[in-house]
Amino acid sequence: MDAAHDAELKKELNATLDARKELGEEYEPALVESFLGKIEQQVDGVVERRVRRRLAEQQMVAARPPDRRGRRSDDGWGERFGFGIISLIVAIPLSAIAVVNAGLAGLLVSWAGIVGINAVQAVRGAHFGERRASGGYMDRDE
Repeated sequence: MDAAHDAELKKELNATLDARKELGEEYEPALVESFLGKIEQQVDGVVERRVRRRLAEQQMVAARPPDRRGRRSDDGWGERFGFGIISLIVAIPLSAIAVVNAGLAGLLVSWAGIVGINAVQAVRGAHFGERRASGGYMDRDE
């Protein structure tokens, strides 16, 4: 929330506290409920603005023209990059376990598995991008 919302909330809180002083403790639950309702409205407004902004960003990405290969510039690059980073992070303890338990042969087998999984992920990502660009099942909603 911005400073205007903060100032408004502070003003509302002060008004609620003043009303409690004037009305007494028997009205405290109603006053608190009213104040929380106002906070909820402001939070809902912030969430709604964020959702609208996110939807607008997604629409802009969907409206981007495809590149030479018929793929949009964001077709899974982040997913592939993240998968590669995670596999490297996981490779460290796997390598240590493999070397301790099976020596060089275990290390080679574990790295062959890591490379294989990354190769399958890369091929799957490329295949998915081709299906999307060629009007596959993913383009029905667009």
